[in-house]
Parts: sequence; C-alpha cells; structure tokens
Amino acid sequence: MEIKQLKITNFRNYEQLDISFDKKVNIFIGHNAHGKTTLLESIYLLAISKSHKTYKDKALIRFKEAYSKVSAELKKDDTFLKLDIIISNQGKKVLINDVEKRKISEYIGVFNVVMFAPEDLEIVKGEPTNRRRFLDIEIGQISSIYIYHLTQYNKLLKQRNEYLKQLQQVKKIDYAYLDTLTEQLAQHGTEITKKRIDFIKTLTIYAKKLHQHISNFEEDLMIQYLSNYRLKHVNFENVFRLYKDHYQKDIEKRVTQLGIQRDDIRFMVNGIDVSDFGSQGQQRTTALAIKLSLIDFIKEETKHYPIVLLDDVLSELDDIRQTQLLDCIKDKVQTFVTTTNISGIKSDLIEKADLFCIKKFHIYKKEGEQDGE
Repeated sequence: MEIKQLKITNFRNYEQLDISFDKKVNIFIGHNAHGKTTLLESIYLLAISKSHKTYKDKALIRFKEAYSKVSAELKKDDTFLKLDIIISNQGKKVLINDVEKRKISEYIGVFNVVMFAPEDLEIVKGEPTNRRRFLDIEIGQISSIYIYHLTQYNKLLKQRNEYLKQLQQVKKIDYAYLDTLTEQLAQHGTEITKKRIDFIKTLTIYAKKLHQHISNFEEDLMIQYLSNYRLKHVNFENVFRLYKDHYQKDIEKRVTQLGIQRDDIRFMVNGIDVSDFGSQGQQRTTALAIKLSLIDFIKEETKHYPIVLLDDVLSELDDIRQTQLLDCIKDKVQTFVTTTNISGIKSDLIEKADLFCIKKFHIYKKEGEQDGE
C-alpha cells in the first residue's frame, strides 16, 4: 500500500497542495508551525476520517473558506484507488473512486495508518479517555462492524442518560422504555467488549516481543484490559442482567454507571503498573512497543502493511529505539517523517528517502547533497 499523490485544498493553513511520492520514505524538513504536522494530519484524516488533533471537523477548514478537501491516489497491490474527504458546514463526505459512501464504516479500512507522535506517551501515562480512544481508532481501522456497534452504543447511551435526567421531573418511571434502551445498550456493549478483549490479547503477543528487544530483554510487558462490566463471562445475558441490577443506582445518579465508556487498559512492566509507577524511559519504551506492534498486527489482519507517519519523534529516540523502529519499517512500509533537522535521524533512513522542505505551508523537493538543515 502506497500513496502516490496527495492533493489538499483549504485544509488548515494550506490553500493548495499537489505532491507526488516515488519512494517508500519521505522526509519533510521545516520549522515548527510551518505545516509539517498538518501534512501528516491530512493523511491520517484520509485513513481514519478524523483528525488526531481535534474533534471538530470545522477546525480543519481554512479561515474564511467554505470547505476543505483532501484527496489521494493510492496503489494497493496492482490497483489504483482515489480517495476524497470533503468537509463543509453541511458535514463530511467520503468518496472512493468518486463514489460517495453513505456510511463512514464503508470507507474506513481502505488503507491503514500508524502514527507516531510526541503525544503517544499519553496512551501510557495519560487519562483512561486516551486509552479508550486508542482502542476505538485501532480496532475501527480493521473492523467496520466495530464502528457500527460503537456508533449505536454512543447513540443509545446518550438517549438513556437523557431519559435518566428527565426522571427528575417525571413521577412515574417507564420501565418498559428503560428496558428497551438497556437491552440494546447491552447488546452493543457486549460486542464492543469482546472485540476489545480479543484486540488486547493479540496486541500483547506482538508488543511483548518488541518490548523485550527494545529493553535488551531486561523487561517484560503485559497488557490487561479492564472491563467496567467486571464479568468472568461477557455475554449479552450477563451484561443485560448487570445493567438491570444497577437500575436504582442509575436512577439516583441520573446517569448510566456501567459500560464501555468507563473501560481502561493497564500496562504492567515486570509486574509494576508502568502508567503510575514506571520511569519515563519505561513509559516511552512501552508506548513505542505498542505503536510498533500495530505495524505487523495490521498486516496480519488486513494482508497489507499500514502507512507509517512519524511526526517529530525520531530525534527524540535513542539509538536503540531508532534502530528498533527502522527494523520494523525497513523497505516494506511507506513512511512519512517530519523533523526540524535531519541531524538526529540515522543515515540509514535518510539514504532511502526523498527530502522535502516545508516553509509557510509551501513544499518543495530538496535536491542534491544534504547538509542537515
């Protein structure tokens, strides 16, 4: 899987951009706030249909413009695909080969990305919200049915919470209506939980091996999925019964107490919860192992390698971590790298790359001998 051409119109501070890619590795050099991260954000948007920087699609539209558009031509095996995402005040449209897809779940998964960014550390040491978002994005890339269950669950959760709030003004509780909402919520919650458990089990296999290599076989990583249901056997009957057992608490609190919206992940290194008690080095190694493991995990699930996006992270990695990252990429994965200076990047990667300079949201290819600037 490779991006051969990328076109951007009115995306963030980019007015127009049309750029082609010939090599597996593409490095973008420029000062901060000149458009490096925005370029990777556009590629991420094409894959996931969402930005990794904001929840607000309208923030992606250039100031005073009516719409934003990101397009790409991809080569997948021997087939060429054209993808478009258009964002306007009317909403978001996604197209494959100029055919609009009615559901986002029909679009996501055409190609996959793995992004490495400075904020990756938040997956390990940040709030549970960051880890749930990680789960939803990574599982959603490889499973359209997961996106469906998650969308339906969030709609039902909102409806149920709104009804629970209304009970302050209502004397009589409509238990038939509450049962209907709860039954559907339990159905989708069960399927989401099963998917998350299976994902963590498989991811652990890949991440554990990588973590051992990065830590020079001195540390052992285990990943635990902490389901809010706390059930030994997760099935619809058990989950539905659990929700019903919590009716009184939900009615008193005016909010749904149980559910996948309260789940978390625990990262254990040598038996210690690295999120709370690990050193920053251990947290960095854990975050890197998790992200690196996604490359082969996605290949196994989809039969295609993802596109890798490295946003200003290589210069922050020591030689061991850079070497491990380069070993995972090698010549098999198309990679886009942003940096303010190539002096911190191993020559192995630079020699294989096309170099581009970014200045004030304009890009030009850098030819000739590289001086590290």
